[in-house]
Amino acid sequence: MVGRGWRADFFARLAALLPERLTLVGAAVRRADAAEEVARRWSVPAYLSPAELVAKQHPDFVVVCVPWPATPEITAALVDDGVRVLAETPPAPDADGLRALWARVGGREMVQVAEQYLLLPGHAARRELVRRGVIGQPTSVQVSSTHGYHAVSMIRGLLGVGFGPVRVTASQFTAPLLDPLNRDGWTGDETPKDAVTTLATLDFGDGRSGLYDFTDNQWHNRLRLRRILVRGSLGEFADDTVVRWGGPETILRSAIVRSQLGHDLNLDGHDTEHLSFDGSVVWRNPFAGLRLMDEEIAIATLLTATAAWARDGGPAPYPLAEACQDHLVSLAIDQAAATGEGVGTEVEPWGSL
Repeated sequence: MVGRGWRADFFARLAALLPERLTLVGAAVRRADAAEEVARRWSVPAYLSPAELVAKQHPDFVVVCVPWPATPEITAALVDDGVRVLAETPPAPDADGLRALWARVGGREMVQVAEQYLLLPGHAARRELVRRGVIGQPTSVQVSSTHGYHAVSMIRGLLGVGFGPVRVTASQFTAPLLDPLNRDGWTGDETPKDAVTTLATLDFGDGRSGLYDFTDNQWHNRLRLRRILVRGSLGEFADDTVVRWGGPETILRSAIVRSQLGHDLNLDGHDTEHLSFDGSVVWRNPFAGLRLMDEEIAIATLLTATAAWARDGGPAPYPLAEACQDHLVSLAIDQAAATGEGVGTEVEPWGSL
């Protein structure tokens, strides 16, 4: 691990819970006092540079979990040392940084990016139902849940679109909203403040589109519901409700159902067991018994998939090229929404840049 912040704690905690699959062998930070604190907190050796960490511990891969501006250089230096990397999102803060990083390491295929949203149980179940053709050919995805490149990744993944051109149109609207929660918990502030909502449409061509809808701090503000809509040629998903064609003169309505342990008189502990659809399990918790929340399940899935990839035992979970494409589209959304100058911006496929 390089870094020691809030997100790094997720990776370290999950590695400790999965000793048969993962071992955190060491951490690199910039200051001696930070190294002492990390060594105590995670019970691992701590070093003052990524190079020293690699030389002493020889890891299968390194998680780079540092502020945006530092990520590209640390990632590239590790790749130059022959080490595979899982870089936190985004892999670079801007378009120039993405292109520079790609020019330096892109062709070596040694970098994955820690994009976990499609691995959350609900989204993984929806993606599996799309794969099974339940709603026919997917044509439109609407996401009001998370921001930027995360939402773009969800839209592209659920549509199944690759690296084609994308036309971006976006606007921003400001309105009062009570914001009682942030990353640290309840704020105690009960006065509505101005909040910005960004709306964007993504045109992937061939009738495939995405709608992006995000309000400031929507990750933590429970006064804004998360919504996801996936439309296809034979029906659609609206959150956990599915409507679809069932044959001549027949419309079927079903639900994605979560089997959640620990409710009422169930004494098996609070845990997610599986998600099912019409009597068939479409997602099963690979970490049952660890009592993980959805975000932790997704990160643990990403970590174990990266470990398999790093040992040449599995596919690449989210390659740098995909992360660059999704972040480039999210930057176009921000530009179009904030200035109006990018309205109708054409984002070319990453491979052509």
